[in-house]
Amino acid sequence: MALGRAKRIDGVQDRYIEFAKRTLPKNISFEGLRIVVDCAHGAAYRVAPEALWELGAEVIAIGVDPDGFNINKDCGSTAPEELCRKVREMRADIGIALDGDADRLLIVDERGRVVDGDQLLAVIADNMRANGVLAKAGVVATVMTNLGLERYLESLGLTLARTVVGDRYVLEHMREHGYNLGGEPSGHIIMSDFTTTGDGFVAALQILAVVRKLNQPVSQVCHRFEPLPQVTRNVRYRGGKPLDHADVRSAIASAQRRLDGHGRLIVRPSGTEAVIRVTGEGDDPVLVEEVVEAIADAVAQAAV
Repeated sequence: MALGRAKRIDGVQDRYIEFAKRTLPKNISFEGLRIVVDCAHGAAYRVAPEALWELGAEVIAIGVDPDGFNINKDCGSTAPEELCRKVREMRADIGIALDGDADRLLIVDERGRVVDGDQLLAVIADNMRANGVLAKAGVVATVMTNLGLERYLESLGLTLARTVVGDRYVLEHMREHGYNLGGEPSGHIIMSDFTTTGDGFVAALQILAVVRKLNQPVSQVCHRFEPLPQVTRNVRYRGGKPLDHADVRSAIASAQRRLDGHGRLIVRPSGTEAVIRVTGEGDDPVLVEEVVEAIADAVAQAAV
């Protein structure tokens, strides 16, 4: 059996740190900012704290003790509760949550509240627009992106192109249509001027640059729109195609008429299990709940 060979390349951490810092405006400093960064015991556990320190910040690092088993375990962007607590405890200006492979980012504001990927995408899009570096007057996101972001972008004169769920589809649409910014609510943010995939730490640096430029609390900088109420129901089925059932199609058509420009409806099968996901969002939370429940009931009946 042929065996591969391992080769150690020295200096790669320093190279990455320099790359990440070059995505920022020249001569920027984060001096005076107290930052808690949670690296999820993963890929960025050394480079993220060091880069922030080199940029002048006071850094409190957690999730930086990988043992081969604890990656993403009760930490990072998939479990930000500890980061929220630490931000409040340390009276930090901002918390940065990466996931294990550091391609995802969530932010925690100075009050210990989580800021999701939609708000972060809004901040970065507005900053890129102001700096004249958006390749097109728009952003790519997915069908799960909140309608509030779409409306906010419209107020800036920008469009929102939607794809199916998955950062790979966001990237494909960006490449095919010439966009250089895209992302998902989960915190995958792709800036193709810098990388060909999501880089949570580079995205975090862009947010910090805006915080520094505006000289405002993170709770203000990263609250660009009010998210519309969103409701999701997952309905299991045994076989067949419930979405082809006449009663289900009728329920979906009725829901779309009732929302009529005041919300969105997404009904899709899961890609990994026998589940139909019914999601609605809109200005009226009572109406959204009603239409989602009506469709979910119809799917449940059709799935019997």
